[in-house]
Amino acid sequence: MISLINSVNPWLVGVSLNTILLGIAAIAPKKLLTPAGLFHAWLLGVLIWGTLGWQGYVVVMFYFIVGSGVTRIGMAQKEAEGIAEKRSGARGPENVWGSALTGALCALGVGIINSGFLLPSPQSLAPSPQSLLLLGYVASFSTKLSDTTASEVGKAYGKRTFLITTLQPVSRGTEGAVSLEGTLAGVVASVAIALVGWGVGLIDLWGVAWCVLAAFIATNLESVIGATLQSKYTWLTNEVVNIFNTLIGAIAAIVLAWTSTSIIAGAF
Repeated sequence: MISLINSVNPWLVGVSLNTILLGIAAIAPKKLLTPAGLFHAWLLGVLIWGTLGWQGYVVVMFYFIVGSGVTRIGMAQKEAEGIAEKRSGARGPENVWGSALTGALCALGVGIINSGFLLPSPQSLAPSPQSLLLLGYVASFSTKLSDTTASEVGKAYGKRTFLITTLQPVSRGTEGAVSLEGTLAGVVASVAIALVGWGVGLIDLWGVAWCVLAAFIATNLESVIGATLQSKYTWLTNEVVNIFNTLIGAIAAIVLAWTSTSIIAGAF
């Protein structure tokens, strides 16, 4: 079945599959996306399938399904406290690209290289540009799922929440607040999606480690941004912060992979 799918033009498959899924989502009683969000998710899905095939699509779908699920954890309680996601968690265009812009750029980079628009790099011990971009792709979604899970679990079940910059106790839902429950849940989420990326062959086991470490770094830096800068600048919305968050995660994973490879190469 997989070989049959791979033999068809991936862009045609992407358009067909995502059109079918868009139709199903449009008539589903439980709305995970707004009407505009559906269209932008369709664009994202076509891009990911067209550049990375079913492997990349599995990763982004895992993020979407699990991320949507954790957003609804304790929804009634969070809505009562005024700390729930707007629209009861239904994603709009800003949410789609806030979460996936970095991953989409990594996927586009892989597609451009594989299409032959860029000359291949000389053979060396260093990771190939494609492998680094694939790592960045998985790391970006690992980071975002970690952040989403940590935030939603923390708001629902965090017994004690602290401002990351001062470690002073604050109420749940405060920008920059962290909790033990949310942090642990975020780490588990980053491991889960990184293993999905490994399972479909986008990254190796070292890549899983880099994704998890990068997600932890980026998620905590995102909390620092939330605690120190977000309230000062009106343009620094949650969606913009999400872009910075996933970009930091992707860059951190790539730097970790590149550095480790350089150290190993230097040792020999």
